[in-house]
Amino acid sequence: MRASIILVNCNGRAHLERCLPSVLSTVTPADEVIIVDNGSTDGSADWASKEFPTIRLIPSRVNGGFGYGCNLGANHARGTFLVFLNPDTVVCPSWLDALLAPLVNPQVALTTPCILQMNEPTQINAAGNEVHLSGLAFCRGAGMPPAAFPTPGDVAAISGAAFAVRRDVWEALGGMDESFFLYVEDTDLSWRAWLAGYRCHYVPEPVVYHDYALSFGEGKFFFQERNRYLLLLKNLRWRTLLLLFPSLLLAEVITWGFLLMSHPHRWREKVRAYLWLFRHGREIWARRQAVQAHRRVRDRDLLARCTPYLAYEQTGRARAARWAHRLLDPLFRLLYELTMRLVRW
Repeated sequence: MRASIILVNCNGRAHLERCLPSVLSTVTPADEVIIVDNGSTDGSADWASKEFPTIRLIPSRVNGGFGYGCNLGANHARGTFLVFLNPDTVVCPSWLDALLAPLVNPQVALTTPCILQMNEPTQINAAGNEVHLSGLAFCRGAGMPPAAFPTPGDVAAISGAAFAVRRDVWEALGGMDESFFLYVEDTDLSWRAWLAGYRCHYVPEPVVYHDYALSFGEGKFFFQERNRYLLLLKNLRWRTLLLLFPSLLLAEVITWGFLLMSHPHRWREKVRAYLWLFRHGREIWARRQAVQAHRRVRDRDLLARCTPYLAYEQTGRARAARWAHRLLDPLFRLLYELTMRLVRW
């Protein structure tokens, strides 16, 4: 079988009603579509299996998180290639072939398409993801026209909304890290692929439309911050983290500032992130050891794919973003250049 398209669903019937017809109209007999139902209570699993009997439904009684759902779907998949797609997307006719084509190159492990805003199809949602040297990740090209990124090329990270991976690489990397539960899993998978000597590739031709809107729901700050720390602790050497300390400290000031200005009542979520790291030291160490055992690339090469600039405008505060760029971009750039001069491993 060629490709297994895996959708992780949790109470997403309204999205599936739009997504599934577009996906099923593009697949071939050599492909399969799998829905992992992550403990839905809206009847979406029964509806999908009834309306689209060719789909394979993998039910889970509990919502184990995005990474858990991806791993569960991959364990049941039969395709040579695994393709992960958010249920709140709609795909164009050529998306699958174009997304799979670069994977014939053994050096390319992951591919991600040009993802456009569903409600603003002239604007990019993500052309891959960029990763700041502090571990903060954001959508590459968000709000820009698709013509801004017309050519394929390597990216720091794929977007979890839509990406493809070779099964052999997925298994070698151990799939998604389920301890993340929500957010940053795509960046972690991408970093582990880079460290293992593979490449993450952006493909502009296959367009995917994403029903995305910026929001900061309950618990988001906890998961994003905890998972950012986990990303850094798992993937980078201790000496690199020490050299990055000034940049990481500045990032802490910025994230605390944004949290207290935008959602001051949620300050406990960031404190919870610190406490989680303290309580799960042994677990983090074990996951770190597993990543380092497959390392083929220096930290210096990984950091070279990071950006010294933060996309403050993606917080939704345009005026504050302009001032942040003016004041903080030069400082982060200086810290980045100093770090790259000192990192030799």
